[in-house]
Amino acid sequence: MGNDESNAGGTGPTTSVIAKVKPKTKRPNLYRVLILNDDYTPMEFVVHVLEKFFQKDVEAATKIMLHVHHHGIGECGVFTYEIAETKVTQVMDFARKHQHPLQCVMEKK
Repeated sequence: MGNDESNAGGTGPTTSVIAKVKPKTKRPNLYRVLILNDDYTPMEFVVHVLEKFFQKDVEAATKIMLHVHHHGIGECGVFTYEIAETKVTQVMDFARKHQHPLQCVMEKK
């Protein structure tokens, strides 16, 4: 019996199954970008910042600004770390350039 198909002796060809493992990609951490209320920055400036850096329309920007005014803090958006950090820096630089004490921070969601 010169046939390799019978593997009775254990010396013939063997078949292996290779399982393809999909790497699980971890979702990046998200961060909330927040604007803090102060007594000096004009409401119109806050609305302008929300429109310019967070692409909010006038209605949404006004709603967020009023929330900041009444509650002391308001969420501008939720982003990955790098984007949130960039937004905070842009807002703070813009506020300083226009001589406003507006504070913008980020916190992990």
